Amino acid sequence: MPNTPLPLVARRKIAFPPSVDADTRLLILGSLPGDVSIKQGEYYAHRGNAFWALIGDVLGESDLRALPYAMRLKRLRARGVGLWDVIESAEREGSLDSAIRAAEARDLAAFIARLPALHAIAFNGKAAATHGRRQISAATGLTLIDLPSSSGAYAAMPRAAKERAWSVLADYIG
Repeated sequence: MPNTPLPLVARRKIAFPPSVDADTRLLILGSLPGDVSIKQGEYYAHRGNAFWALIGDVLGESDLRALPYAMRLKRLRARGVGLWDVIESAEREGSLDSAIRAAEARDLAAFIARLPALHAIAFNGKAAATHGRRQISAATGLTLIDLPSSSGAYAAMPRAAKERAWSVLADYIG
């Protein structure tokens, strides 16, 4: 009998708690942390992900990735920027958004209602925008911004174009 590979079974992945406070004016929502991020317990931990460089450019702090993780989050919160994900948990083999199955969405409407200073929500990538916009009505009065994914897996857009797209966030940062 020939060796037949067993089918891959997707593991249920669970997202992180939010990094926000009462002064959060801009909330950046990803989809679901990738495997490297989950393993390290840090948002955007994979070296190929440009998130820390892109947001660092917006903040005028190009050295964000060099800082300890807790300090990076503190710097974001000091400027009114919060992080979270639109998916609470999902089955996913690997880290690609295209592999997300059986996603359990967050209650974003209830969450954003508890952020009194919030003016804008930015979706980091297409999957975050697709899942997030289903839950957030335009009637909230918030500005909703779709950003190109900071993931290294999204190589269709050059880094300079991503930087230009992400630069719109400067209008919402204190």
